[in-house]
Amino acid sequence: MSEKNPHLTPQSRNAWGLIQGIDYKTNEDGSINWRAMVKPEHLFPNRGWFESRKQQMPTSIEGLADNQLLIKLSGIKELAKLRGYTSVKYDVIKCEASYVAIKCGITWISNYESEYESFYEDIANATVNNTSDFAVKFLETIAANRAFVRSVRNFLNIHIVGSDEIDASKKGTPSVFEDDNEVALPSYKECWKRQLRILELTISKSSKITFETLGSSVFIKMPKLKFGLIILTFPQKKPEF
Repeated sequence: MSEKNPHLTPQSRNAWGLIQGIDYKTNEDGSINWRAMVKPEHLFPNRGWFESRKQQMPTSIEGLADNQLLIKLSGIKELAKLRGYTSVKYDVIKCEASYVAIKCGITWISNYESEYESFYEDIANATVNNTSDFAVKFLETIAANRAFVRSVRNFLNIHIVGSDEIDASKKGTPSVFEDDNEVALPSYKECWKRQLRILELTISKSSKITFETLGSSVFIKMPKLKFGLIILTFPQKKPEF
């Protein structure tokens, strides 16, 4: 077992559940002003807010309202640490190639604002239509981060949107993927087991493919994907199991 770092001072909480040595800001009613606990280095101007109104992008956060700001994931993590929690739980609500929804639940420690432990959960999604080109490859991670950010800031009444929550897709670009993609389709038997009859994939406008498949999954090579639908219709004859 490694020796303790002599330069590391363990953090401890007082009887009220607050970290010793931290200057907690309070509201008039005595509750903690968690918004005031966000350090400026975790905030930056919300470019989308200014661009949508054709206003010049500020070079600093000075004088900006909360709805004109974004908060970094690092700021949310720091707030969660200051408040104190015992566990973070993630539940996958839906997970598909182009859509992921995740619920994040946090168990918060008791403090002078709450006599008992508190549990709060929130949900968020990540899709090929609300993430950047790079993030499309990591929808699970993006959805989990968004759900965590939403859980923390909603529980602590932080009205600044998290930078992870915003739609990072390129506006005005209908493409879902830019390169050729190989997609795995469920087998004919699997579709019957799941009571599926029609599958939809976003590929090209006004395209339709009808096909039959038996056995293992089928792989199809598709062209560059653009906004629209391809409808894959399975035969209605029940397969032999």
